[in-house]
Amino acid sequence: MESQQAHRKNEHLSIAEKYYQTAHSVNPFEELRIIHQSLPEISIDDVTLSSMLTDSITSETPFYIEAMTGGSQQSKKINRQLAQMAALHQLPMACGSQSIALKDPDAIDSFSVIREENPNGIVIANLSAGASVSQVKEAVNMINANAVELHVNAAQEIIMPEGERSFDWVNQISEIVSHVDIPVIVKEVGFGMSHETIQQLVDVGVKNINVSGRGGTNFAMIENRRNHDLDFSSLASWGQTALESLLESRHFQSQINVIAGGGITSPLDVIKCGVLGAQSVGIAGYFLNILNTDGMDALSTEISNFKLEIKRILLLCGCHNFSELSKCSYVLSSNLKNYVDQRNI
Repeated sequence: MESQQAHRKNEHLSIAEKYYQTAHSVNPFEELRIIHQSLPEISIDDVTLSSMLTDSITSETPFYIEAMTGGSQQSKKINRQLAQMAALHQLPMACGSQSIALKDPDAIDSFSVIREENPNGIVIANLSAGASVSQVKEAVNMINANAVELHVNAAQEIIMPEGERSFDWVNQISEIVSHVDIPVIVKEVGFGMSHETIQQLVDVGVKNINVSGRGGTNFAMIENRRNHDLDFSSLASWGQTALESLLESRHFQSQINVIAGGGITSPLDVIKCGVLGAQSVGIAGYFLNILNTDGMDALSTEISNFKLEIKRILLLCGCHNFSELSKCSYVLSSNLKNYVDQRNI
């Protein structure tokens, strides 16, 4: 019989799928329009998809499979399928939180399967920002990871019935950055990041920040569905979107590698993240929904189409690579412009 933690992982998958349409009922990326230029003066042969995943890791594509799951037999099957897709399409892949595997050895294979299916690819480990240095090293060794995500998820934890109620993460993040010899990515889980939060992370030496914004898988809604004692439905729209978070990060983009995510459902969404300074873009819920609904072949076709369309939109923007998107002209919706003005960013 699987553990209570494994059952919780299965609950997350089930509820995320149930709320997929609701979570994606509004497209926050419509609040940015790229200005069309009629003379791109570039050939498709001059365009490359390579981008910086971290400050020291180059990826073959500007998007990757973001952290989703792990810890149960159901999640092992999903991680196996996603890892096969990652290997086939040369996509980096992050695993879900490995905290369960540090406590329950039976859960390890639901994560190690990722490296087994993708022996030569870029794999990203995942633990809470509250983990110890030794725990992070154990998680990294578990999947022979190339980088590690430290997730910050205070909004999720305070709604989760069995969640944390005390947070002292900055000092732990500093220790991990100082003592782990692979790139460390500090990642939100879908509530976005503020200028102030990014400053705190930069101050302790973080070089890679995933500002993952509101608009995709909503862990406030997921944990509220599991919470039978309290009702946190008022927090369904808590946090900043990916675009808002990227605008919050603009001041720091010359100092750090910025990753984005949160509600990505099209190649144009990926491009818009690049326009606002993201060097790479994580996609989770959209890919998982295709896998669950239509299967492996459909997901493979969609990933192939993402590559083709992103390359052609880069050409349309007159860009040789993803990093050049930051030179593109754009306009913001009145709502997003108001946000920028009030936040003085």
